[in-house]
Amino acid sequence: MLETPVVLMIFNRPDTTERVFTEIAKAKPRVLLVVADGPRAGRADEAGRCAAAREVVDRVDWKCDVLTNYSDVNLGCGRRVATGLSWVFEHVDAAIILEDDCVPDPTFFTFCTELLEKYRDDERVMHVGGSGFQFGRTQRRFSYFFARNYPSWGWATWRRAWRHYDLEIRLWPELRDTDWLLDITDDARVIDHWRAMFDRAYAVVDHVNTWDFQWTFACWVQNGLSVLPHGTLVSNIGFREDATHTRGASDPIANLQTVPMSFPLYHPPCVLRDREADRAFVDNVLVPYLGPRPNVYRRFRERCLSVLPASIRTSISTAKSLLRPG
Repeated sequence: MLETPVVLMIFNRPDTTERVFTEIAKAKPRVLLVVADGPRAGRADEAGRCAAAREVVDRVDWKCDVLTNYSDVNLGCGRRVATGLSWVFEHVDAAIILEDDCVPDPTFFTFCTELLEKYRDDERVMHVGGSGFQFGRTQRRFSYFFARNYPSWGWATWRRAWRHYDLEIRLWPELRDTDWLLDITDDARVIDHWRAMFDRAYAVVDHVNTWDFQWTFACWVQNGLSVLPHGTLVSNIGFREDATHTRGASDPIANLQTVPMSFPLYHPPCVLRDREADRAFVDNVLVPYLGPRPNVYRRFRERCLSVLPASIRTSISTAKSLLRPG
């Protein structure tokens, strides 16, 4: 019996929901919280598929408190996940979170449970993830590492961390033209990527179909770290035509083979970010979304800026904004 509450986010795919639910059923959580979005307007067959996905959860046959938060209308990926998780943390102070296409290895639940307890009161840690995306990188002697990326295909967090979440990322205008992102990465492509993502999330919050960019923003603003395994504990099976975001089955991070975590866990002695792991994440996950590598001059300029005192970098950013047309 799993003591840690589990959250299942569902929509209109009963087949993938059933595969994820099957693994949850093996773990037998004492508390299962189910968040469901409603059918989209103008989709004649979607109400039936949403109902079928919800029927999967009705098959709970172990001693379990099932709490449901079902929307009658479609809120979209962004607002449904955001409001759903806020509802979750009104009821529990920590949870393991799975979407309807993220199939966990059985050891994922134990991994999350142990780390949720170990770092329960450590404000530096905000996220426990099920995949580190470290393909080909030499395994280290510890069971996990600390990073500044927050993959959400199977993850866990605490109420204390989620309270920093803001779907509207209202702090973004204050940070956009500062050197803030340089403190996170010295790769100009990554900076440009995240600036564009945050611009979009801030500008079209009522229609934006994402929630995870805003979670990354919340963690970065708090200088928060994630805990990630070297291997893969959760496989995303949702890379297909009816997906909202993941549509290419040939994507190298689709349908990964999970590898069980070994126990007991070997804990790193220090809570320090692994910069090499973050670079590997960029190479393995973000590269398809990034532009070409910056030229030598731009890399040199960014590195020079990164070593300047913060006050000087802020002055440079302010001067640039004053000189910018319009």
